[in-house]
Amino acid sequence: MSLRTGLGEPNNPALRQHAKERRAKVENRIADVITRFAGSMDFVYVHIVWFVLWISIPVERYPFGLLTMIVSLESIFLSTFILISQNRADERRQVLADEQWDLVKARDTQIETMLSSTEEILRLARSTHELTLSHTGTPGGP
Repeated sequence: MSLRTGLGEPNNPALRQHAKERRAKVENRIADVITRFAGSMDFVYVHIVWFVLWISIPVERYPFGLLTMIVSLESIFLSTFILISQNRADERRQVLADEQWDLVKARDTQIETMLSSTEEILRLARSTHELTLSHTGTPGGP
């Protein structure tokens, strides 16, 4: 069975930090492993083998009440893990949205700084031009 770690470490630093914080709790690591396995073809193959063995080896008689109960309980837990996985995806989307908002605010600050610098340069250029005119007496030259 393959219990790979998924797509690997994310490139985004905010997501890397989020993943590190998530791995700090044991229950998150367990939920991640179960979710990864339940969403794999290995999970399907294990169930095919399990059902074939259960039915072919007379573990119980038809209508398979115990098997039905076990599968029902399993589906309850798996639906819970699906919700956990969706919550995790929402957390990651929120981390990305927060980082993008911080980036927008930082760029706005940079733009404001550049605008005031440009306005200051323009003011200095006009002052220099006026000084040049007042010393030469004529526009455009001595």
